Amino acid sequence: MEDPQGRPGTDALKPHPTLDRYYGRSDERPQFVRRMFDATACDYDRIEGPMALGSGRWYRREALERAGLGPGMRVLDVAIGTGLVAREAVQLAGEGLVTGLDPSLGMMLEARRQLRLAGILGLGEQIPAADGSFDFLSMGYGLRHLGDLTAAFREFRRVLKPGGRVCLLELTRPDGKALAGLVRFYLRRVVPVLARLRTRSADAELMMRYFWDTIENCVPPESILRALDAAGFADVHRVLAIGLFSEYTGRKPHPGEAVPLPVPGRSHGNFFVRTIGR
Repeated sequence: MEDPQGRPGTDALKPHPTLDRYYGRSDERPQFVRRMFDATACDYDRIEGPMALGSGRWYRREALERAGLGPGMRVLDVAIGTGLVAREAVQLAGEGLVTGLDPSLGMMLEARRQLRLAGILGLGEQIPAADGSFDFLSMGYGLRHLGDLTAAFREFRRVLKPGGRVCLLELTRPDGKALAGLVRFYLRRVVPVLARLRTRSADAELMMRYFWDTIENCVPPESILRALDAAGFADVHRVLAIGLFSEYTGRKPHPGEAVPLPVPGRSHGNFFVRTIGR
């Protein structure tokens, strides 16, 4: 994990290698990402639609419901961005129960402009919240922007109450060669151009190119599931929607509860929503 000064420990798991096309060293990544999101906050909602293939709002809400979010639950939305996931969380949990966390001041201000919720400036690896503060923790497409998955997942577990649930939404490279090629062309070539045309912003185009490069170079889903296991979560699963959208879910055990090892199982479901076997 990372120490208080931000240096990665021996068990750190980076979501992707250093992308020197965008920043020279790994310690330059946080500043690059923060600047990028600050610069694009006012345009983000206009360019998110093409990246989500039009599935955005209804999919986010269904994923949160599948993960167990319901009325009265206190929610921490990590990497809140402009509040796209938090908006659905408010509808499911209720007003005044959702708190957003983000290192980008620009994104946080945009989220607070659109939603009445508490906001915290901070990192997922070092959450400024007390132990056991929340019933549910969500994260929408921010996993690739963390510095250390090991440290972040331990923090996620720490701030959840016993029995609390985590739901991490992420884009994943498709397995099939044909679908992977189609998605790669669309997200790498088409979406950045659409972003530039819709916003007239070079920063928006850069962000969309960066997004695809982080998706293409992200650690495999199995590594993310193992990191959630290692952080102490129980009932860790991955749901895959239309071969592209991954939902990583888990539960914080109650004190004294024995957490069994993951049991190998077969995948079940269909192309649209499928639970992937371990």
